[in-house]
Amino acid sequence: MILKRKHHITVMLGGPSAEREVSLRSGAAVARALRAVGHEVSELDPNPRGWELAAGTEVVFLALHGTYGEDGTVQKRLEELGMKYTGCGTEASRVGFDKHLTKQRMIAAGVPTPRSVLVESIAASWPMGWNPPVVLKPVRQGSSVGLQFVDRVADWSRAVTEAMRYDDQLLVEERICGKETTVGILGGRPLPLVEVRPRTGVYDYENKYTPGSTEYLCPAPLPEAVTVRVQEAALAAFNSIGGRDYGRVDVMINAAGDPFVLEINTLPGMTETSLLPKAAAAAGIGYADLCELMVELALKREGI
Repeated sequence: MILKRKHHITVMLGGPSAEREVSLRSGAAVARALRAVGHEVSELDPNPRGWELAAGTEVVFLALHGTYGEDGTVQKRLEELGMKYTGCGTEASRVGFDKHLTKQRMIAAGVPTPRSVLVESIAASWPMGWNPPVVLKPVRQGSSVGLQFVDRVADWSRAVTEAMRYDDQLLVEERICGKETTVGILGGRPLPLVEVRPRTGVYDYENKYTPGSTEYLCPAPLPEAVTVRVQEAALAAFNSIGGRDYGRVDVMINAAGDPFVLEINTLPGMTETSLLPKAAAAAGIGYADLCELMVELALKREGI
């Protein structure tokens, strides 16, 4: 797929979040790919206190991650400017970035997801009636920032203290043991599954971004029936928050082959080794074509 005409595209990258470095890498890769196929590309590292788009910008490619870029804030500003942009809209971004709101939407839509409880105090006690293991997640962070795995009740207080360095609300989630997968969504359809296998430990921030520390299998070596169930659950989750164009949904599969949706990424990583590009490549879509398709989806949505 090649866009019929060339465009002036501004790639927004970097930003103020804890995921700034990953965003810079995503944006640089996108900008290289779009320039290589002939588009005029400007790069913008936005300061929340104020920024301006390059003159002549026709569409913004959002390669931002984390707070400000992925939580609906920059999307709202672009809409106020009347500017077309890639990815999910303001409300879907706001909900998708908030793990508690996402969980509520998924439950309402009947999407299978681990049970959870919200914690809002550093002095919170272990949840009544729960048994370890559990996972603690800052409600409004991405890329596994602040993620804590708790295998013993004795480790609870330390884990809460550490996770609350990143947010004042935590989602406590039942830990599902099994296969960890992620499902790319592109143009309303699920892509081939990627299975994530950390070589040691769990899939935390370090294993996610340290080269060679995690093995990725795509398409995931799973029975077809399991693959279909996982894809259906991922797409239902994405639709439950009003997602559009593209995203990535993380799903655990238990020993019985049942899927449990963990969370939704409305602006997934776009380095050339990120998981959404891996899934697209397995579907026969090269990196530059993927970037162009994302732009095309934004332009079509606006009737251009």
